[in-house]
Amino acid sequence: MSIRPVKRVIKSKPTMEGAGVHLRRAFGFGNTSDFDPFLLLDDFRNDVPADYLAGFPWHPHRGIETITYVLAGTVEHGDSMGNHGSIASGDVQWMTAGSGIIHQEMPKGDQSGRMHGFQLWANLPASMKMTPPRYQEVKSNEIPVITDDDGTQVRLVCGTFWGKKGPVDGIAADPIYLDVTVPPGKRKTLPMETTRHSFAYVFAGSGKFCNASAPLAVPTEGVKWLETTPPTDADNRSLILFDSGDEVAVQAGEDGIRFLLVSGKPLQEPVAWYGPIVMNTQQQLQQAFQELQEGTFLKK
Repeated sequence: MSIRPVKRVIKSKPTMEGAGVHLRRAFGFGNTSDFDPFLLLDDFRNDVPADYLAGFPWHPHRGIETITYVLAGTVEHGDSMGNHGSIASGDVQWMTAGSGIIHQEMPKGDQSGRMHGFQLWANLPASMKMTPPRYQEVKSNEIPVITDDDGTQVRLVCGTFWGKKGPVDGIAADPIYLDVTVPPGKRKTLPMETTRHSFAYVFAGSGKFCNASAPLAVPTEGVKWLETTPPTDADNRSLILFDSGDEVAVQAGEDGIRFLLVSGKPLQEPVAWYGPIVMNTQQQLQQAFQELQEGTFLKK
């Protein structure tokens, strides 16, 4: 088995979206090849209602899937297909925009004013860019929670892991989306198919994502010490991009560590992206915005 080396550790950056929502962006609107098939990850954890209540009023999407995972508070949503409702702590909303959808997402805090959650964008392959839109809402009690012998806990939002299958299905990028908690001081290896791109995003505690199968030894003449990368410290709001391998290894710190672990099969297709619309060519992108102006954007 080969442990995936850490390519980069990135701190999510403050930004503003929607009608004035303060959030942190882990990645997005840059080079898409490293994270392919994923395009963007936003961390919208916020404890100040004035910084998020304006929300994300009606806006279009085409060519992607948006995945919203709520940890605290609620998000009220509505869309052009007639779906509406509210997702709360532990719930997931998975929306396949496909040929086009117009929706809104309005965050509401919990009793303490906290609004915590994440939104991930997954790209659609060219063959599915114009597929009919689809909406899946998954309640917290439908998400399997697997606890290993050492106390490691995995919430399985999507995909197959440790012999269990998550509740979200029919997703083009075939992602595995996990919420992983490793107890204090424990070292854990998690299986990962070599063909997938993968990343972790830490949102509680801290730890080291290890680049070596064994603890680092004192270097000897036989070791190219300059080429040996030590384990990388990662704490709250750290994004870890992994290189190839078939396992991810993590050493939890003294407070344990909790992180999203996401992987998917790269599409390796051209990306033409502007705002909420992601296509393969500039011509397709221009057509989408022209249809928005003409009122022909929605196909069903």
